Order: sequence, then structure tokens, then C-alpha cells
Amino acid sequence: MSQNLFDQRLSSPAVARNRDAILAVLRDVLPQQGKVLEVASGSGEHALYLARHLPAILWQPSDPNPQALASIAAWRKTEPLDNLLEPVQLDATLRPWPVGDFDARVCINMIHIAPWEAAQALFVEVGKVLEEGGVLYLYGPFKRDGQHTAASNAAFDEDLRRRDPRWGVRDLSDIAALAQENTLRIERIVEMPANNLSLVLRK
Repeated sequence: MSQNLFDQRLSSPAVARNRDAILAVLRDVLPQQGKVLEVASGSGEHALYLARHLPAILWQPSDPNPQALASIAAWRKTEPLDNLLEPVQLDATLRPWPVGDFDARVCINMIHIAPWEAAQALFVEVGKVLEEGGVLYLYGPFKRDGQHTAASNAAFDEDLRRRDPRWGVRDLSDIAALAQENTLRIERIVEMPANNLSLVLRK
């Protein structure tokens, strides 16, 4: 394998810290087998790890960023996993999405590092096509009743808004309202490492 391929791999230290906790929730809420669309796959490390540990799930990574897509492809080539598909370019805000049918959608660490319009588009697209009982899984930091759950999240929120005023940690009440507008509901909230939450939403 060429050094150039390895050079394209991006890496996030947070992945190693949260991937097992995320996997535990997904084992519990995803169908025994099926096809999952991961929205905003980033480096591709979660896609590789989750596909490895969920062999009956066909995993479709996606991202709008060409550098991220190259990284996902590079990580994919490090292991011969038949259930990890080639990444596809997907910008959540460009609707309708150019992807097919899926049994569930997974979105890790996107909606706070994107304009609110991206979250709105995500919920509209998923609400439109998700089958009855289907799952939308979200992971990341969230506020509760307008309040941060930890000082570290408040500092992170300030940093995000300095980088881009359209970014920021979202409030659970806004997520719940957005879900209701699009025939979805928050079924479960799971406390996760580093003051993050898993949100399990169903049609």
C-alpha cells in the first residue's frame, strides 16, 4: 500500500474515546441487519470501526468535504471489510439527497459544527424517507433547557461560535421540536463520555 494513501488519512483523538460507547448504543438500536447511511463521516474512523464490529450492517459513509472523502477512502483500504461501502459526497443542505434507501441514519458530531440549516435539512430528509420504526441516531454535546451540562461544553460552545457564528451546541428542546415537525420523536437519551449524549429518534 502506498505511502500516499496513508498520507490521506485524517485522525481524531476523540474517536478512540467515544467509539465503544457509540457502538454499544448502536448495537441496541440498529436492526440486526440492513443498510445504514452515516451522514458527515468526517475522517472515516467511526465508519471503519463500526462496520468492523457490525458485520451484518452495510455501512454507507458520506461527507461534503473532498479531504474527508479521501480520508474515508484511505481508511477503508486499510481493512478488507465487505460491508463498508465507498464514501459518497453528501452535503446535508443540498436537497434532495442523492442517496438511496436505508434502514437507519447515523450522524456523529455534525449538528454543532454546521449551520442550523444542516440540522433542519437532515431532519426533513430523514423524516421524509425513513420507514415506520426506523432510527435516526445523533451523537454530540447538547444543552438541556438552555443550559450547558458541563463547563467544558460551555467553553466548547464559545469556541465554536468564535470560529463560525452559525455553529454551536444545540438545545434538546430545539431538537425535539425539529423532530416533531418531521414525524420523528426522541425515543431515548443516553449519557455518554465527555459530557456528550446519544439521541435515538424514531419515525
